[in-house]
Amino acid sequence: MSHTAHIPSHRKPRPQRTTKLRAGVAGGVLSTLAVAGTTGAAHAAEPVTETIEMPTLTTELATKVAATADATQQAADTYQLQAEQDAAAAQAAKDAKKAKAKAEAKEKAEKAAKKRAAEERAARSAERTTLSASGSSASASAQSVAPASGSVGTVISFLKAQLGDAYVMGASGPNAWDCSSLVQAAFKQAGVDLPRVSQDQSVAGTPVSLSNVQVGDILYWGGAGSAYHVGVYVGNGQYLDAANPSKGVVIQDLSGYPASGAVRVL
Repeated sequence: MSHTAHIPSHRKPRPQRTTKLRAGVAGGVLSTLAVAGTTGAAHAAEPVTETIEMPTLTTELATKVAATADATQQAADTYQLQAEQDAAAAQAAKDAKKAKAKAEAKEKAEKAAKKRAAEERAARSAERTTLSASGSSASASAQSVAPASGSVGTVISFLKAQLGDAYVMGASGPNAWDCSSLVQAAFKQAGVDLPRVSQDQSVAGTPVSLSNVQVGDILYWGGAGSAYHVGVYVGNGQYLDAANPSKGVVIQDLSGYPASGAVRVL
């Protein structure tokens, strides 16, 4: 036995609070866990009762939807139709404007052409020599040709260039002619297309009286539309023609062989 066993210890006894506190803390934690577990279990056990109600497609609602779709389609069709009508109207206006401009240009050209034609006729009339009423004056000036200008001058110049050529029925130049082919070729030089035969040439222009015949007028023998011979008046009571096989192309005096009528094409 220790020699100190009988000596009472002076150490104070260790308080037990720490053990109790720890036990309390542990109990609190366990209590908290228990409560949490109970709450979680309670929530886990509760069924979900919230539902989402979807609208029911009733007949009335379907009708309204269809009506809305029809109205939308009708509006689209109306818009498209209006767009097409606007485009057609714009194109029509454009075409009308173009047609108007074309018509105005044509009218202007026609007026200019008429003015030029009138001026040419006036110039030809001023320079032509009318048929003399005196047979003696015509005889005195035999084989003379009145001056001509412009298109008429072209015709007369061509005819004079053929003087002395042969007459051959059906021939059309350049060194032999019949009466109508010579007249046709002469006027072609001035840009005038005449028919080929005498009958048609006798009605190809404007009829004029023999008392008013002018240089370049076509003379014919026989009836209008049934003529059998043609020539061209060259002034001073004379005409130039492809007469016959014995004469060929010559200038002759009207007093010796009066024409039946005359037409004017220039």
